[in-house]
Amino acid sequence: MTLPPNDETGTWPRRWMTAAGAMGLLALALALIYQWGIPGADSRLPPIAQGDTAAPLQGALAPNFSLTGIDGQTHRLGQLSGNPVLINFWATWCEPCRLEMPAIQTRYQRYADQGLEVLAVDFDEPKDDVVAFGESLGLTFPLLLDPAGKVQTLYQVRGYPTSFFVDRRGRVQVVQIGVMTEGQLDRNLAAIGLGN
Repeated sequence: MTLPPNDETGTWPRRWMTAAGAMGLLALALALIYQWGIPGADSRLPPIAQGDTAAPLQGALAPNFSLTGIDGQTHRLGQLSGNPVLINFWATWCEPCRLEMPAIQTRYQRYADQGLEVLAVDFDEPKDDVVAFGESLGLTFPLLLDPAGKVQTLYQVRGYPTSFFVDRRGRVQVVQIGVMTEGQLDRNLAAIGLGN
């Protein structure tokens, strides 16, 4: 769009510059929401209590947890020692989560012979909603229920999606906050020893 110059000074009127600046900020905000999701969009997210340990960082041991999946089975991170693990925190209402799930499913199948495990931890939603979400996308990796968001509190998840890439020694190698492109997903998996 070409803006008309001010007749007297030959410059753009101040109102045009203000409107253009506001449009630019709005575009930036929308791009950030698309990339990073909406941090804290769900008011049910548990607060981080004083004295809680910091979220697992690169090089730290991934905190162990045990959750029930929609399959009724108990899934324990500690039982996956020796396998590379992708822990993905998500919610059914999170559009960026929905966008990256098919790529995660594809990699789960591609690297099954290399031992890749995926634990997809949903935040405190009804089991029926989680089942419907998984079926709509054809997901075959474990979808885990996290009542009251206890594991999400343990990992200090503040926005969706958030993914932790854990190597065969149980150490976090990558923390990815926000939706992943396929290229980012492949680089993150390579950091935990997976690749062609």
